Amino acid sequence: MKSILVPVGSSKNAVSHLQYAVDFAKAFGAKLYVVQVYNVDTKAGTMMKVDEMIERESLGFLKSHIAKVNTRDLEIILKTFKGKLGDTLDTACQNLDVDLIILEPRTNSIKDEVYLGKTSGKIIKQTNISALIVPEGYVYKPIVKILLAMKSAIIKKEDALIPLMEIKNQFKAVLNLLLVKTPFYNDGDLDVRDDLSKHITNSTIAENATTYQGVLEHYKENNPDLLCVVRRKRGFFVKKWEKNTILKKDFSSKLPVLVLRGLK
Repeated sequence: MKSILVPVGSSKNAVSHLQYAVDFAKAFGAKLYVVQVYNVDTKAGTMMKVDEMIERESLGFLKSHIAKVNTRDLEIILKTFKGKLGDTLDTACQNLDVDLIILEPRTNSIKDEVYLGKTSGKIIKQTNISALIVPEGYVYKPIVKILLAMKSAIIKKEDALIPLMEIKNQFKAVLNLLLVKTPFYNDGDLDVRDDLSKHITNSTIAENATTYQGVLEHYKENNPDLLCVVRRKRGFFVKKWEKNTILKKDFSSKLPVLVLRGLK
């Protein structure tokens, strides 16, 4: 993992989150892109240099946050982008060859009942880069045990598991697999390929209505430091993908959640 990107918003947790991103990137020796996306329409007759002013303020905002964390001599690159959040970040990640996005669950939401706010939800939903969602106030620590939860072990994209495997190998973590047989089960969904199976320490097959319910049922016995799920149109968050906001009553995690892009 060579390049990691962290968007910085206006939440009260922004500095803590940035510190986690620095510590995580340091563990990999990766460079860290700290970015902010703004979207302002400049109409005829308005100030010509409005974009320059906003870009300057945005860079100042990022620098003020960097000044509050221990950078650990990490290579940190500040970037500002103008455009729509999802599309702009996706393009930026591709151009910068980013391997992982580190996200806050709520970048600017003040509602305590919200787990994944509109901004973070939109990034997860619209970008094609794997993302690590880090709980508010979570302090970095090495990852000892990972729980990979999915309803289908069919993998067609050869590079889909790379972020997971890089994290596993970097921390020499134990990787446990939870396969959830749902009512939408298809033949072959529970067949684990050899190239994945050789990395698994323990496998569990559960029968639940959703992958999420399977995680709730088997979460404690696995006691993971990292939960890994797959982003599908009808995957871990089920119909929640139809909305950008995800409520804590629908899903909440006190641990980092690695969201892999679709495996098919």
